[in-house]
Amino acid sequence: MYTITLIPGDGIGPEVAKAMTKVVKATGVDIRWEKVDAGEGVMDEYGIPLPSHVIDTIKKNKIAIKGPVTTPVGKGFRSVNVTLRQELDLYVNLRPVKSFRGIKSRYENVDLVIVRENTEDLYAGIEHKLGDYGAESIKIITKGASERIVDFACNYVKDNKRNKLTAVHKANIMKLSDGLFLDVFREVASKYDVESDDLIVDAAAMNLVLNPQKHDVMVMPNLYGDILSDLCAGLVGGLGIIPGANIGKEYAVFEAVHGSAPQIAGKNKANPTALIQSAVMMLRYLGEYDNAKKIEDALAEVFLRGEKLTVDLGGSASTDEFADEVCKYIL
Repeated sequence: MYTITLIPGDGIGPEVAKAMTKVVKATGVDIRWEKVDAGEGVMDEYGIPLPSHVIDTIKKNKIAIKGPVTTPVGKGFRSVNVTLRQELDLYVNLRPVKSFRGIKSRYENVDLVIVRENTEDLYAGIEHKLGDYGAESIKIITKGASERIVDFACNYVKDNKRNKLTAVHKANIMKLSDGLFLDVFREVASKYDVESDDLIVDAAAMNLVLNPQKHDVMVMPNLYGDILSDLCAGLVGGLGIIPGANIGKEYAVFEAVHGSAPQIAGKNKANPTALIQSAVMMLRYLGEYDNAKKIEDALAEVFLRGEKLTVDLGGSASTDEFADEVCKYIL
């Protein structure tokens, strides 16, 4: 039996978390969920929506899965997601982007992976005001962080029998920070038997829209990874179906990458696919490859049949009905 920390999150989080656990249970894998809360409704004495016992629980269990957690825009508390990544040194953000037959999108046969450095860059949160006329954010790129994310990406290409690794950067303008990342990429990639190249980030964005099928595994600093992973989600149907994983040397946190959607919270109409697919990644991380494939195949069947899809996918099924439909095809 596995003991896994479950953080349902805010808004639609509890609903999609309930659907995810139902689907995982249908595979027969034995999991004891240790539920803890984080987010807007759970503030500690310092006004931080990530109580210390949540971190402690993840450290004990080594693995967690979480629903969406609200992050205020332009004010308020710091992102729970960013805090988790930095507290647990979850230096890899892994976002597979794959199209499903039956889901209406602008592209078919997309199968690419974003590997995003997760701990530094502008997301280090080092910023300050410049009097009353401006503000400054400091971009941090280090050799050590760049080496380990590129090393992870190279191993991912080899272990998953992918074809090519592409570095994304802006070294033509930020010659020191992104220049360091690019130099490290070339040095580390040369030690592996993998095909590699690099793209300037704006060209990468254009090429992903023009022909996403040409891309395979892409590794990049934090900010570009955040932007391009969402862009890629839009190629195949949106954030509602895309999973995510945050991985470090000791701990891993799997998550739905979409927002908490408070406008539909409690209405039983949210699409739980993103968190279900994150559970697929989690099961593979645990070595439960057969059970992961059961869920993946069941999702593919549900989408292909198109009989029980949630509203965002053009159907009318509730969150619970969608989960029940997936369970029906887990063989």
